[in-house]
Amino acid sequence: MDIQKIYLDKERESASLTTYVLDDSTETLKGEARPAVIICPGGGYFSCSDREAEPIAMYFASLGYHSFVLRYTTYYTRTLEMPDLSKPLPKKEKTIYPKQIRELGQAMLLIRKNASKWHVDTERIGVCGFSAGGHVAALYSTEFNEPVLTDYLGVDKNDLRPAFAILGYAITDYHLLDADLEKKKNNPMDYHFMKASNVATCGTERPDKNFETKMSAVDHVDSETPPFFIWTTATDPLVNPLHSLELASILAKNNISYEIHVFDRGTHGLSLASQAAAGSKAQISPVVNQWTNLCAKWLENNFALKLPAVSDFEKMKGEGKN
Repeated sequence: MDIQKIYLDKERESASLTTYVLDDSTETLKGEARPAVIICPGGGYFSCSDREAEPIAMYFASLGYHSFVLRYTTYYTRTLEMPDLSKPLPKKEKTIYPKQIRELGQAMLLIRKNASKWHVDTERIGVCGFSAGGHVAALYSTEFNEPVLTDYLGVDKNDLRPAFAILGYAITDYHLLDADLEKKKNNPMDYHFMKASNVATCGTERPDKNFETKMSAVDHVDSETPPFFIWTTATDPLVNPLHSLELASILAKNNISYEIHVFDRGTHGLSLASQAAAGSKAQISPVVNQWTNLCAKWLENNFALKLPAVSDFEKMKGEGKN
């Protein structure tokens, strides 16, 4: 496996792309290109969670897919650094939308540029994200064909289009997020966390309606939107499961292929929901972990590896019997 960290901006060590490129082998695809997944970890736009980075890359690698972890620009630079919620968070211009989706676009173009070297199937590069990273992935997947990306990066929309999107407990609707903010006043920690997160990505605790629309994937779905695999839990205390359900509804109205799973219980930020990505036993759920098998089957049904019907070894054995 080729693992390397590439900074998207050589002048500043902010956003980076870590490659998890599977080695080519005469026993598997023999030089054939593989599908790839760009992973966007969550972290409230304050940082990028390790739990939703390499463990997810290893999961996709186990399915035979190249993986790339995008650590997009966040408010802080250290992993899991969080703000002092007792104080107002100062605005930082460098972290505000559309910074992160443009970095995802840069990552997509970088992978396409190196597709031959890395044996990547450029027709089947998807994106995956969790929580805030799910917001980045969802927004990118519904805005890749808009000037905010095409004009800024100076490329055709087809160079940016992801083949698919995989979302875990993602934010998709900032109008809903704003409505939920009022309901969180009886939970001071969640209330101040979400306001601070808004500052980190919107530049203000309460963005106006126009900005909310820019930040809402549900408002940008069209006929060119790629298929989605979506999962969440019904009891997520931080990101309302309606974010996932509303996106699925909008996809259905636009005749976009999707699959959605809502598990009846589970907290926020479960990642793989297994010990491979857990920081405590509370983050392990055998039931929620089923999303990994469901997603694997969805990928196999829609974006399977291009395997021959019979391997060279099997042909050799067959010849030996004649």
